[in-house]
Amino acid sequence: MSATLRAAGEALYGPRWQSDLARDLKVSDRTVRRWDAGQNEIPAGVWPELRTLLKARGLALASVRRKLPR
Repeated sequence: MSATLRAAGEALYGPRWQSDLARDLKVSDRTVRRWDAGQNEIPAGVWPELRTLLKARGLALASVRRKLPR
């Protein structure tokens, strides 16, 4: 599951994703790093929050994409 967390984090925030994701999830960056390293289990409640963040980012990107000149 940490691979999924990493993939989502990188898609949302780029290669330095841990701190930004931690901020949006309202947890410490150390917590996110522990999840990523597999040291701590990722709580079930994180996944719905992550889905919400991904959906919002997707909608924002789609909106910008529609405004680009052809």
